Amino acid sequence: MTDDDFDPSAARPLSSARSDVGRVRSVNEDLALARFPLFFVADGMGGHERGDRASRTAIDTLAALLPGDDPVSPAELLDAVRAANTAVCALRDPVTGALSGTTLTGLAAVRAETGEQLWMVVNVGDSRVYRWSGRSLTQLTIDHSVVQELVDAGEITQLEAERHPERNTITRALGAADEVEIDAWLLPYAGAATFLICSDGVTKELGLFDIEKLLSGHGDPDRDLADSIVQAALDAGGRDNVTAIVVESGELAEATALSTERRDHVFEFDDTHPRGSL
Repeated sequence: MTDDDFDPSAARPLSSARSDVGRVRSVNEDLALARFPLFFVADGMGGHERGDRASRTAIDTLAALLPGDDPVSPAELLDAVRAANTAVCALRDPVTGALSGTTLTGLAAVRAETGEQLWMVVNVGDSRVYRWSGRSLTQLTIDHSVVQELVDAGEITQLEAERHPERNTITRALGAADEVEIDAWLLPYAGAATFLICSDGVTKELGLFDIEKLLSGHGDPDRDLADSIVQAALDAGGRDNVTAIVVESGELAEATALSTERRDHVFEFDDTHPRGSL
């Protein structure tokens, strides 16, 4: 392929990913999938035997149902998330009735019926997707959590939410009910964009300004972006499992598409729990 043959619209994004058990926990209940067209983080709940199985089941189901390396349709992606919910529900203990649960949050390249390629953001739970403009960081997802509901109602401030006794209680999760309500947004694929997908192990330790500095290139030059973000969260305390995926698309990917070998990643390595009980 020559430069003249290269189609910028077909450029694959660059990605980096890292997951770490953290400084306190003994088991990593997070799991990340970073393989075009899928970039997803699952943060399991319910402790070892349940949380890690839930996150693995969700990610494995998504990867198995969408195994190709081309953009999928929005309907296929949502159907795969629903199937992941069904698979996690099947982990329910037949004797005690105890549930397994996991967040599932991420970004996928999709192809609309018109043929247009788009980004689709999907969220269930309180893991997050951010977009970095080069100047500011914007949270694209809305946390499905008790404290977010209180913030939205004006009953507490965002600062108070960080210390609220129910800060780890989420209102949606895969495995919590037979039917799952999914938030989804479509975004333009063209143009330069950097996305961060992360578990709350990142956002419990790092503020927006901290993350912006790292995405601006002020981290360790010997580490990729996801590695730098996870390491910063570990250095700040690492009280939870910590997982991050950084996706860089558009102009950056187009400029390096002819010379950069892309790697696919599946990484595993205060307890979050759904409202009610697991």
